[in-house]
Amino acid sequence: MNQAKEMARLAVEALEDKKAVDVRILDIGQISTLADYFIIASGNNRNQVQAMADNVDEVLAKAGYQAKQTEGYRNANWILLDYGDVVIHLFDEENRLFYDLERIWRDGEEIGKDML
Repeated sequence: MNQAKEMARLAVEALEDKKAVDVRILDIGQISTLADYFIIASGNNRNQVQAMADNVDEVLAKAGYQAKQTEGYRNANWILLDYGDVVIHLFDEENRLFYDLERIWRDGEEIGKDML
């Protein structure tokens, strides 16, 4: 299994452990040099969004992956976790609807967890 797929799989599992809402995996490797995968998920409140970020960070760190950059943690309305080949976007519901990354990146292929 390649490294990006492994990171994405672990991240999705970590999000599911914290009851993330509407987890989407976009394969953007064919349309962008930014990353291979975008993972987009929502939480019901600030504490849940932060807990999701914390769990992803912990699970990926245990597997030997360190975030290159984290943004938005304190406000937690949109937390970005950049792991290089995998970028994770965690939103509260309002900001997810507002930014609508799924629409912006619609040329990427949405894949199921079973594809990782």
